[in-house]
Amino acid sequence: MNTAAPATKARTGVSGLDTVLAGGLSQGHVFLLEGNPGAGKTTIALQFLIEGARLGERGLYITLSETEAELRAGAASHGMIIDGDIEVFEVVPPESLLDADQQQSLLYSSDLELGETTREIFAAFERVKPSRVVLDSLSEIRLLAQSSLRYRRQILALKHYFARQGATVLLLDDQTSEMLDKTVHSVVHGVIHLDELAPTYGAERRRLRVTKYRGQAFRGGYHDFTIQTGGVVVFPRLVAAEHRSSYARDQLPSDIAELDLLLGGGLERGSSTLILGPAGTGKSTFSFQFLMAAIARGERAAAFIFDEELGLLFTRLRALGMDLEAMRDQGLLHIEQLDAAELSPGEFAHRVCASVDKLGAKTVVIDSINGYQAAMPDENSLILHMHELLQYLNRQGANTFLTVAQHGLVGDMKAPVDVTYLADTVILLRYFEAVGRVRRAVSVIKKRTGHHEDTIREYRIDADGLTIGDPIVGFQGVLRGVPEFVATSAALLPTDSEDGVNS
Repeated sequence: MNTAAPATKARTGVSGLDTVLAGGLSQGHVFLLEGNPGAGKTTIALQFLIEGARLGERGLYITLSETEAELRAGAASHGMIIDGDIEVFEVVPPESLLDADQQQSLLYSSDLELGETTREIFAAFERVKPSRVVLDSLSEIRLLAQSSLRYRRQILALKHYFARQGATVLLLDDQTSEMLDKTVHSVVHGVIHLDELAPTYGAERRRLRVTKYRGQAFRGGYHDFTIQTGGVVVFPRLVAAEHRSSYARDQLPSDIAELDLLLGGGLERGSSTLILGPAGTGKSTFSFQFLMAAIARGERAAAFIFDEELGLLFTRLRALGMDLEAMRDQGLLHIEQLDAAELSPGEFAHRVCASVDKLGAKTVVIDSINGYQAAMPDENSLILHMHELLQYLNRQGANTFLTVAQHGLVGDMKAPVDVTYLADTVILLRYFEAVGRVRRAVSVIKKRTGHHEDTIREYRIDADGLTIGDPIVGFQGVLRGVPEFVATSAALLPTDSEDGVNS
């Protein structure tokens, strides 16, 4: 989809929103921005006017429910200054309507207020001659109109007046009255709906959806957004089909000969790898082994950590000969610790894509999917998000490494979510008992991009790093964690007290 902004589009000034709107708001039309109080409508409206002022367009903010002082204070909290080409017009009730002695009974006071309000709005427009207008909010006009018919006629009158003037108008509706009233939806040129969700635990999640945009293709569905200091930031839903690139599909080694043999020579560039196993088997160590090999090749890498504190991770891997902190300080590695309770799926996908687009990372580690799942509303959404994200990374020629911790330690183990079919390669890690010791085994159970060994190899993690042994023979049932000895001898890695082959 082409998201370039034509000359007839008014950019919103909201990061990511113009991508969703295929360039911005069509100039000279009226749009509706709706959502519950606190959803972010006023912040988006201010960004819309400030962007217009930056482009040399005059703006008018008409407020019926919030005082000018409150509006300016809210803008200042985001570092926004309302001056110059932006004027705030506060509509206040006529003093005669507030004075009980001057109220009359032949006409309802709402009839007088609605007419007076409309005249004040038109007078302010004629005085300022703006190119961009914000009207906040429609709930006040709806209450003054009293009937649905009169309300619709009033909105139509406003629409036709602004259309004749060529202004781009943003109507705000806080949905505090007549929640099911869709009168404005049929009148305006486009509708943007804001949602605020409150999970059982963690920060609130915000998302928006364009429900209508006449004569214009737009990016449908829900898009996560946040309100940060400085304004609203929208994270458009990732569509992998929009992103394509060409690259050589060469094989990439892990720098461990035995592991490369197990993988049939290495991993193909632009593929995804899932490392599956119970807690403590070394899933992170395997993934960072591939990451360090990529950095050694002169490539940049990125890592997103959900489960482990970064200081502990640096210390633990430094003892294995992997100095991630030094790689980060040299600008070769982008690594960040994520809080699933505070992060929306859209923002996470945006950060991962930015590491590839802006930093040029060719290896991406996500540790772990268990933590990523906590940021998802349900498992179906997780699968869809992962599918789009992996497809995007693959098409950019990046290698992705995902870790999943299975429930249990030995025997029949289950993963909290099955993403094995999404990955191109699946590496399975297992504990098993042999000769009175707990040992670890690795096998490759899937590889879409070529052949791989069907053997099971023992591995060890110690001060020398990751050591992979020869294929295990003489045992049956290693992957179940309860092997049976079926031969006269078996080749196992020596332990600290052994210096040869176990038999």
